[in-house]
Amino acid sequence: MSTLLHIDSSALTEGSVSREVSATFRKEWEAQNPEGTVIYRDLAATPVPHLSADGITASYVPAEHRTPEQQAALALREELISELEQADAVVIGTPMYNFTIPSSLKAWLDQVILMGRTAGEQPSAAGTSVTVVSARGGSYAAGTPRESFEFVTTYLEKVLTGMLGLEVDFVLPEFTLARVNPALADFIDTADASKAQAHQDAVEKAKALSAKLAA
Repeated sequence: MSTLLHIDSSALTEGSVSREVSATFRKEWEAQNPEGTVIYRDLAATPVPHLSADGITASYVPAEHRTPEQQAALALREELISELEQADAVVIGTPMYNFTIPSSLKAWLDQVILMGRTAGEQPSAAGTSVTVVSARGGSYAAGTPRESFEFVTTYLEKVLTGMLGLEVDFVLPEFTLARVNPALADFIDTADASKAQAHQDAVEKAKALSAKLAA
C-alpha cells in the first residue's frame, strides 16, 4: 500500500485555492490508490511549534541526559520526520504570504530538517516525489514585473530538493485575488483559467505519480 502525506498551510478554511487544488490531487490519488493511506496535516488548524532550543540541542545530547523538555521536543520532531519518511508521495498546499511561504509551513520544515538524518549526505526520504500547490494572488511568472519577488518556489526548491533530496514539482494557480481585489479585476478570466488548469495539472500529476509508484 502507498502512503500520501498531505499538508495544507493556508490560514483560510474557505476560499483557499491552495487547499482546493491540493484536495483535488488527494482525491485523484485516493482514486488511483484505493488501498492506500493518507496522513493529513493541517498546519493552520493544528500548528506545529516553531523549532526551539530544546528541539535543536536534544539530538546532540545522549538520551539518558536529555531534559524532559528536550525529550518532548525530540519526540515531536521524530513524529513529523517519521511521517515524511514513510510517505511514498507528498502534496503540499501553500499560499504566498508576503512573497514567501506561511510561517506555519516554515515551522514544519524546520522540524523535519535534521542533519544526519533527513538532510546531509544520505537524506532518509531522498527520492520521494513532492507536489507543491503554490497559489498566489497575482502573477510572479518569468517576465512579469514581480518576478524577482517570488520566494516560494525558489525557497522550496532549494530546501526540498537541495537539503532533503526530494523530487519537487509545482502547480501554480495565479491571480487568486482577482475577484476580491478591484485592481486585479481585468484578470478574472485569467484567474479562472489558471485555477482550472491547476486542478487539471493536479489530477494528471496524481495519476502519473500513482502509475510510477505501481510500476
